[in-house]
Amino acid sequence: MKHLMILALLGACAASDETISAFVDPDTEFRLESIAGKDFPATATISFPGEGKVLGKAPCNRWSAPQTEPYPWVKIGPILSTRRACPEQAAETAFFDALRAMTLIEATGTVVILSDGDAREMVFRAQK
Repeated sequence: MKHLMILALLGACAASDETISAFVDPDTEFRLESIAGKDFPATATISFPGEGKVLGKAPCNRWSAPQTEPYPWVKIGPILSTRRACPEQAAETAFFDALRAMTLIEATGTVVILSDGDAREMVFRAQK
C-alpha cells in the first residue's frame, strides 16, 4: 500500500504543469500591444491553451509552437505557421523575430509580458 501511495504522488508531480499555461486562463487570448516600448502596428495574439502549448494569430497567419521551459522562463519554438502573404508581412516578421528572442515571461492578471533579459519586452493584454 505504501508503494502505491508513493507511485501516486510521483505521478502527480510528473503531471504538474510548470509552463506558463498553469499560470493563465487557457481560454484567454492576449493581444500584442507593444514590442520594445513601441506600439505594434498590426494585430497579433498569443494564448496558452494547455501544457507546453502556445498559439495565436500573427498579422498574416495563424501560428503555434511548443513552450517547454518552466515558468518564469520561456522558450517558444519552433514556430509553425500558415504561409499566407499580406500587406503586414514586415510586422509579422518583426513579431516572430521578437517572439523567438524572448527568454522570460510574467503573467499578472490580464497582462502577459515576455522579455529577453536585455530590457526588450513584448506586452500582451487579454482580449475583452
